[in-house]
Amino acid sequence: MTAVTKWALGVAVLAVAALVAVLTLRGGDATSAPPASGDLTAARAAAKLQACPPAAAKEIGQLSGIEADCLGDGSRVDVGKVLGGGPVLVNVWASWCQPCRTELPVLQRYAAEPGAVRVVGVQVASPASDGLGLFERLGVHLPSLYDGDGQTGPVRTALKVPSSLPASYLVTADGRVRFIANPRLFDNTDQVRAAVKDYS
Repeated sequence: MTAVTKWALGVAVLAVAALVAVLTLRGGDATSAPPASGDLTAARAAAKLQACPPAAAKEIGQLSGIEADCLGDGSRVDVGKVLGGGPVLVNVWASWCQPCRTELPVLQRYAAEPGAVRVVGVQVASPASDGLGLFERLGVHLPSLYDGDGQTGPVRTALKVPSSLPASYLVTADGRVRFIANPRLFDNTDQVRAAVKDYS
């Protein structure tokens, strides 16, 4: 190997190392969703979301240590503890998602029924202000977490959310997280009730 080749190889290794360092620093904390940005006071007041559930004594291992904003009040919460103490139906949605706009009111109606399990939303891949505006227009007041407006987020990563939304999960009483594959979209409360029973 010539001196020029050794020198070029050394420069290439340093360049790759620098690139990895920059990408790692830009990625931020993999267990903390970015906070919602901007003044959301008026949007939160208009949306009238329910508060996120209090932290449970039993934490969900798959979501342990992940932090996100409660969309309704902006408080920072531990996702694994908020979704603990199941069963909890978790619905991952985005403000631009047309099927989500159909499903969210169905989940609101289900949550109001006697015997319903807790329902908690997770807004992804869209600005918090858009999500709050959507909830206001739809008359949906479900508690929701905010996983950021980028293409990835720690909640999405932990749940292994598919690329097509919405996506629902049941956190069982014993702390297992089960993806609801059938049906992928809830059209009525009977489907929600049946899925909760089947995936429990």
